[in-house]
Amino acid sequence: MELNQFKITVLPLRSKLLNYAQKLTSDTCDAEDVVQEVMLKLWNIRQKLDEYNSVEALAVRITHNLCMDKWRSKKPDALSLDQVQTASREANPEHLMERKDEFRLMNEIISSLPTLQQTIIRMKDVEEYETDEIAEITGCNPESIRSNLSRARKKVRDIYLRLKTNEV
Repeated sequence: MELNQFKITVLPLRSKLLNYAQKLTSDTCDAEDVVQEVMLKLWNIRQKLDEYNSVEALAVRITHNLCMDKWRSKKPDALSLDQVQTASREANPEHLMERKDEFRLMNEIISSLPTLQQTIIRMKDVEEYETDEIAEITGCNPESIRSNLSRARKKVRDIYLRLKTNEV
């Protein structure tokens, strides 16, 4: 793969990889370091990239592995009592069930939207596609994507709030 092809294929993945790395590391500086290292690794194997079905999948896998390595290297050998208590509160079965129920509820609400709005909100908020990418994939113009996304988010919020106020 030549430089121009690398720029076209790999460099546009940078923002997606950075978002993913930030979620895994919870640190902007670490995420930047990881993505920089991913780009270097991809550059070093650029001649073999054509052998992969998806360069994006490879880049995400490398990012994931590097983030896990970074996390393991920072992992303390011993936890303080405060850390153990905080972790146990977060991992209690009741809390986990609440989070699972919230996730299920959000999926149900999104599934109740019109098909185009479902697709757009999932692509934007779950899969983290950019508006222009969604427009290209769906064949809609970017303004239409933004408008549908806004309507979908408002509808999800309204339904969620209505359901939550009825529970209380």
